Amino acid sequence: MDIGIREYTDQDIPEAIRIWNSVVADGVAFPQMDVLSPQSGEQFFSGQSYTGVAYEQAGGEIVGMYILHPNNVGRCGHICNASYAVKPGLRGQRIGEKLVRHCMQTAKGLGFKILQFNAVVKTNAHALRLYKKLGFIQLGVIPNGFLMKDGHYEDIIPHYRAL
Repeated sequence: MDIGIREYTDQDIPEAIRIWNSVVADGVAFPQMDVLSPQSGEQFFSGQSYTGVAYEQAGGEIVGMYILHPNNVGRCGHICNASYAVKPGLRGQRIGEKLVRHCMQTAKGLGFKILQFNAVVKTNAHALRLYKKLGFIQLGVIPNGFLMKDGHYEDIIPHYRAL
């Protein structure tokens, strides 16, 4: 699959919402509990420093997305945070890796110095492997930091990488 990544447009919002909401509904990776509506989705994506979409170059189908924004303000405003989502059925095809690599370059271009992930769930083996491969550093473990959809708690492992 030949994947391109670009900044989202208004036409991408419905599919970006579907992809985002699928991860929220899974309840095992994103902290959000409420799905996006067309109105809240437009506000959410436009409120980011950057929202990128991955698309299949031959047909234009959107296959993944990411959001990038500051992790904090002021003296810590040089640290950014991001979230990634790949369309169900297409996971495991290195789309997430392409999204993370694109995000790191975009963040650097926007002046961020560090990319930090606050809540990588311990059971998210694919993300943990990818972040290790890309040189992210684990910052420790926060016991029971994530409420899973089924009601039990899992540890989270914050990560960072200098850009």
